[in-house]
Amino acid sequence: MRNFETITLAVDGGIATITLNRPDRMNAFTDQMMIDLIAAFDATDADDAVRAVIVTGAGRAFCAGADLAGGDATFDYAQREGEDGPVRADGSVDFAHDAVRDTGGRVALRIFASLKPVIGAINGAAVGIGATMQLPMDFRLASDTARFGFVFARRGIVPEAASSWFLPRLVGIGQALEWCYSGRVFGAEEALKGGLVRSVHAPDDLLPAARALALELTADSAPVSVAMTRRMMWTMLGAGHPMEAHRIDSRGVWVRGGSADAKEGVTSFLEKRDAVFEDKVTEQWPLAADWFDLPGYR
Repeated sequence: MRNFETITLAVDGGIATITLNRPDRMNAFTDQMMIDLIAAFDATDADDAVRAVIVTGAGRAFCAGADLAGGDATFDYAQREGEDGPVRADGSVDFAHDAVRDTGGRVALRIFASLKPVIGAINGAAVGIGATMQLPMDFRLASDTARFGFVFARRGIVPEAASSWFLPRLVGIGQALEWCYSGRVFGAEEALKGGLVRSVHAPDDLLPAARALALELTADSAPVSVAMTRRMMWTMLGAGHPMEAHRIDSRGVWVRGGSADAKEGVTSFLEKRDAVFEDKVTEQWPLAADWFDLPGYR
């Protein structure tokens, strides 16, 4: 595993732990953190030893939002661009330009595209991008000291990181609008009641609970099946008709039905023993990906 500037990545017993690692800045989000997080998920997807990924923060915060060291120009991306930027000579904006894309959205889409289950272990303050980057994670577990805030309206901007797609699907439109309109910061119990987090834990119990869940999810499951199931479930949240799911299900069963894993799954059941799944995600996913028509995650 490579070294990173703003995060750490460790793998133990098939579970990768990504830790946001700017504790002196409450793990505030920067462009470099975006680069590091995307690279970390590239690494976990490419490592067949990794069965699941946990994301947490160093110190007392998960992520306190965007680093505001740039002052009142923090969100003025147009000021950062040079001659090749998205602003045309006549002052109009090329919104298709790559520089217009928000950095949090790039991270969220990369997490969305992960081939391994992703669990957020929210250990403290999670505000702005610290809240929205969690949304494409499969599960969020929170410390009882965690605080959440979709504070964008209080900063004069709007929700980012594709959260207008993710948040209503997770908690319902009413709850999503309440949190985003008000921009208020709320505690772990409200996050649990609102459906944002799966469970709340004492601080010392948070990472062990996240690890136990990661092992439970993956210990007896075929990694390729998990990767495909994750993609199916998340993508079908946006489907307009169950026929779209039927089409994807049928392709998936066709693709995997003749695999070594499928044969092992049936044989192990008949022989009343634990299955040993040997198909590797790095080898099988490129072969299976044609069953799915998806936009790129970059």
